[in-house]
Amino acid sequence: MDDAEVVITPLPLDQQNSLWMWTTAQLRASGMSKHSIAAAVSAGALVRARRGRYVRRDADDDACVAAAISARLTCVTLLSKYGVFVREQPEGVHAHVPRSASRTAVPGEGVLHWRPLSTEAPAEFCAVSVLDALIHASECVDDVDFVAAVDSALHLQLLTRRDLDRLFSAVRPAKRLLRRLVNGRAESGTETIVRLLAIRLGFRVEVQKYIDGVGRVDLLLDGWLVVECDSKAHHSSWDEQREDRRRDQELAKRGYASYRALAEDILFHLDRVEAALRGYLLVGRKRRVGA
Repeated sequence: MDDAEVVITPLPLDQQNSLWMWTTAQLRASGMSKHSIAAAVSAGALVRARRGRYVRRDADDDACVAAAISARLTCVTLLSKYGVFVREQPEGVHAHVPRSASRTAVPGEGVLHWRPLSTEAPAEFCAVSVLDALIHASECVDDVDFVAAVDSALHLQLLTRRDLDRLFSAVRPAKRLLRRLVNGRAESGTETIVRLLAIRLGFRVEVQKYIDGVGRVDLLLDGWLVVECDSKAHHSSWDEQREDRRRDQELAKRGYASYRALAEDILFHLDRVEAALRGYLLVGRKRRVGA
């Protein structure tokens, strides 16, 4: 082996490469000598996160923080890296350490999780499983955001129905009641948030409902009100906005009303969305009386 060469074990998912770390013992077991490890660090192929722990040169910044304290990424920090819904990026790193670990702390506004893991991750992987990240998140986010994160993980196929059983058997008893609200068909966290709000207000809610001549809509409330949860990422161009208007026009032709809730309002001004839905709820009652 060349002194500066580092063999990186391939992972199932490319994005996991930046979360890989090694101890000196693991590098030695792979065939590297002390001299070749030092040479790899000198050449920049490896970075020494702390004494006896190394990460790739392109390692994720948060993974470097975790490796430096002999911890693993978890909770909202890890979930956000997989694209699972997290309302806002955490200010500090959420990391897991075993209960047997010596006293340590995460730099800045980070959070340490001590709860034993339900799933063992590879020794070289600087992160817990998605299942354990969700278990930890159940203690850090509110109920609505927790359901949205579980929905998101299911939709992304990062969580199985069997995992769901394990998840809700591991969370606190008060959180187990949330399982009945989980719906893996939801395609975004904002959609889940609006769905839960609509249920609380008394609407009958259908998720990802197919309507002839229109296609799938995010939510159909009480069989007549279509709610789409719009974000700038997918509705910013004029072509996209024109398509939205034509869909709304087609819905109107078929007797549906439509409401496009902005993602920024859903996430940061939910009272505005609630006020709008309450208005539609009143319209629905008048419709029923008129019928």
